[in-house]
Amino acid sequence: MSQEQVIELTEEESSTQELARRISNQDLAPMADELDRHEQFAHPVFQKLGEAGLLGIVIPEEFGGADGSFLSAVLIMEELARNCGGTALSFGAHAFIGAYNLFKFASDSQRKKYLPDLCSGKKYAAFALTEPENGSDAMGLRTRAEKRGASYILNGAKTFITNGSVADTFVVFARTGDAGAKGISAFIVERSFPGFASGKPMEKMGMRASPTTELYFENCEVPAENLLGAEGQGGYFALEGLDMERTLFSGLPIGLIQGAFDVALKYSTERSQFGSKIAGLQLIQAMVADIGMNLFVSRLLAYTAARKLQEKKRVTLNASFSKLFASEASVKSTLDCIQMLGGYGYIREFKVERLMRDAKLVEIGGGTSQIQRLIIAREIYKSHDLSP
Repeated sequence: MSQEQVIELTEEESSTQELARRISNQDLAPMADELDRHEQFAHPVFQKLGEAGLLGIVIPEEFGGADGSFLSAVLIMEELARNCGGTALSFGAHAFIGAYNLFKFASDSQRKKYLPDLCSGKKYAAFALTEPENGSDAMGLRTRAEKRGASYILNGAKTFITNGSVADTFVVFARTGDAGAKGISAFIVERSFPGFASGKPMEKMGMRASPTTELYFENCEVPAENLLGAEGQGGYFALEGLDMERTLFSGLPIGLIQGAFDVALKYSTERSQFGSKIAGLQLIQAMVADIGMNLFVSRLLAYTAARKLQEKKRVTLNASFSKLFASEASVKSTLDCIQMLGGYGYIREFKVERLMRDAKLVEIGGGTSQIQRLIIAREIYKSHDLSP
C-alpha cells in the first residue's frame, strides 16, 4: 500500500523516502537478525544515515541538518522499522527527541557547538527524562541540580534511556526548584563530564538493536552555559516535545506493520493447503483486510498530524490519536501476520516474530496506551468546554 494513497508527498519527501528505503534494504536488512540476536547497535547503518543527511532531517541547514519536513521524518522511521524496529527507535531517539529538542530549546551558541556532530553521525544523542520511580509521572522526577559557582552539580539516576550506552550528548532533566513541572530545568550533558556514568544495556523482549540503559549522576559537574533556556523551563520543554515525539514516532509502528505484512502477503500466495493457495481462504482474506485498513488509518493519522506539526498548529489530540491507534494496530497486525504464517511465523527464519516483539514496546514508550486515552478524553472534554 503506497503512501500516495493516503496523502500526496512533495518531491523532496518522495526522494527522502526512497533514500531511506535504499539504506534500509541494502544496509540494514542484511544485518537485522544479527542485531536482534546479539543486541547490537547498528553503527554502520547510522554512519550511512549521517552521510545521507538523514540524521539531521528536521534540523536547519545552518546547523548541519537537511531542513526536511516532519512528514519526511515519519517516512524515514517507517522505512527503517520495516526491517528493524530497534534501529528505527534509536534513530528517532537521536534525531528527534535528542537532536531536534536540543535545537528547539538551545541557544545559537549551543546549537553551533553540538548539532553539526549530531547531524553528521560523529556523535549520538539521547533524551534523559524517565527515572526509576517516575515513568508516566515524569514531572515527579527527583534528580537534583544545584548551582555552585560556574557549574551545576547533578545527582540522581535515569532509567530506560534509549541510546544510553552509545550517546555522547544527553538532554537531561533535573530539579532545580520545588516540586512540580515549574521546578525542573534541562541541561546538555556530555558523556565525558566528571560524575557521569551509564549502565550496561538492559536485556529486552524486543527492540534489541536499540540499547536501553540507566544513567547515573554522582556530583556530575555541568557547566552553567549548558543550561537549556532558563531555570524552571525544563518541565515545559519536556511536555512541549511530547506532541512532536508521538507524531514522528508513529512512523515506527507503521513500518513494523508494513514489514510483517510484506512477508505474510507473499507467503499467503505461495503456501498451498487442501489443494489451493491459502490466500483464497476467507479467514486469511479477513486478516489481510484488517491489516490493510490498519495501515491506511495509521498513515492517515500520522501524516495528518505531521502536516499540522509543520504548520505549527496544536497537535496534542492528533498526536495521541496517531500514537494510540498505530501502536495498538502494530501489535494486533504483527500477531495476525504470525497467524497467517502458522508455525513458520513463530520461528526466527521469518522476521515477523521479531517485528511482533518490537511492536509491543510502542504501546508503552512515549506514553502508554492508557495515558494516551486519558489525554484524548481530556482534549475531547476541553473541546466541548466541559470538565470531567
